[in-house]
Amino acid sequence: MPGPFDGAPSDARALDRRAPEGTPRGVVLMLHGGTPHSLEPVGTRSGSLWRMQVLRDALRREVLDAGHALWLLRYARRGWNGGTSLSPVPDARWALDQVRAAYGDVPVVLVGHSMGARVASRVADDPSVRGVVALAPWFDGGDPVTALAGKDLVVGHGLRDRITSARGSQAFTERAAAVAARAEFYPLGRAGHYLLYRPTRWNRFALRHALDVLARAEHRSDTVE
Repeated sequence: MPGPFDGAPSDARALDRRAPEGTPRGVVLMLHGGTPHSLEPVGTRSGSLWRMQVLRDALRREVLDAGHALWLLRYARRGWNGGTSLSPVPDARWALDQVRAAYGDVPVVLVGHSMGARVASRVADDPSVRGVVALAPWFDGGDPVTALAGKDLVVGHGLRDRITSARGSQAFTERAAAVAARAEFYPLGRAGHYLLYRPTRWNRFALRHALDVLARAEHRSDTVE
């Protein structure tokens, strides 16, 4: 039986694809975290990847039952590396191309944890992307918000996070509100960074808002038609 990433080598970007019966109405594309600087491949023991695999498994049934596909991207490299061509940003853009190749012009919501949310904020300008759900994101004060123009942004951050800043996430959300279709920040109480404290709360948050972004996209499409 093939592995979750279709036998791709450990130093290559890869996708774990789960699909419902029939043609998906939309896609939830999950983006895992990483580290500021590293050219090392994302190995099978990566804690960042493992956390998103656990979240994927928690969301799988309800996302598929709603008629959406659920994809998880594994980056080629662990590091953000300045958001350059050696970062996961090109990998995420490649994954969005793969969505179009598989399903055509279906709406996509990006669900990113930590660095994955930062990646999502850079590739949200892709025409298939309707919004971003950011979980304990790693946003820098100088990060641009232009890619979120006309998109939905929903941010959840625990107030006991010692790895990334809830205050920084709120500030990023407030800046994004100037261009986004909507930008919402939710403080998640005593939660820390790693989605381990009260994981069902993180699961519900990610599921609720990912499905909401896709539902809003379908509503807007029906209104235009």
